[in-house]
Amino acid sequence: MDFGQSFAISASGMAVEKARLDVIALNLANLNSTRSADGGIYQPLRLISGEKAGALNFSSLLQGYGGGGAEVREVRALAVPPRLVYEPAHPDADDKGFVAYPGVNQVTEMVSLMSAVRAYEANVVAMSAARSMALKTLEFGAK
Repeated sequence: MDFGQSFAISASGMAVEKARLDVIALNLANLNSTRSADGGIYQPLRLISGEKAGALNFSSLLQGYGGGGAEVREVRALAVPPRLVYEPAHPDADDKGFVAYPGVNQVTEMVSLMSAVRAYEANVVAMSAARSMALKTLEFGAK
């Protein structure tokens, strides 16, 4: 495996985690929205990722070839019920005085946020290690 492939694998992981952060930020930004752009209620989103086709695995590593990395498969709207809050003075309140807010779970989103940040950091460390090994290899060739 060449070092370029290591960089590409880490870069694809960082891209997926950046996209995951964007989805989490969108969910948190709409936590207290009562209407979406189309007039309905905002549905929380979840990013689904997976390995790229031809991804590097243990057997391909032993054979000396493979693609590698991760990719975003889809961003899916979750079918969760709205959170009903009693606010009779709110302009979007129903006839019983309840306002429907998106079913975004703030705790779940924050845990997902921390997980995505840690995964991003792990990919940065892996890329840094590959860079360090490549530089050491060049030092050996210079002597």
